[in-house]
Amino acid sequence: MGLEYNKRIFTVGEFNGFLKDAFRTMGYMRNCRKNGCRVCSYFHTEQALKDGMSEKEITSILNGSLEDVPQGEGVGLFFAQHYADKKGEYEEEAWTRLVLEYGAEKAGAILAATRMIMMGNAYGIAYGCLKERLKGRPVQGSRLSYELGILAGSIVLIPGALISGLIKPEKIETL
Repeated sequence: MGLEYNKRIFTVGEFNGFLKDAFRTMGYMRNCRKNGCRVCSYFHTEQALKDGMSEKEITSILNGSLEDVPQGEGVGLFFAQHYADKKGEYEEEAWTRLVLEYGAEKAGAILAATRMIMMGNAYGIAYGCLKERLKGRPVQGSRLSYELGILAGSIVLIPGALISGLIKPEKIETL
């Protein structure tokens, strides 16, 4: 029996979509920062500490609770959670709320950061699954073809998505 892994497993097609979306909005990453992979949690915790978040706030967020979210960041975090839950297919109402709360420029930065995080999650989860497999503890629901597909496919997918994003960047419209 494989190691139980409570994180989502993404397809290569979903990963490619995350790449394209992330690179289309990368221009909005000037002002920015859920899925739960160890690599991502480490990175986000390190960033949160650098940004001055308290240990209680960080622990709460890493445990999936948003009750200790700093003032003014809740809508952005809820949008990011919604985006992750919908695998990038967010609802128009969620986007509208984000833009109304922060304005188009900052909402674009939040969207860009969320997309970059999703891209990193999809890659990091595949990496983590392969790492566990190599330790003799394959993750339930993961297959070697998935793990290698994401990791090796990145060699081809990332340059293509980057070029596509540079040629046709997404413009965030104001309401």
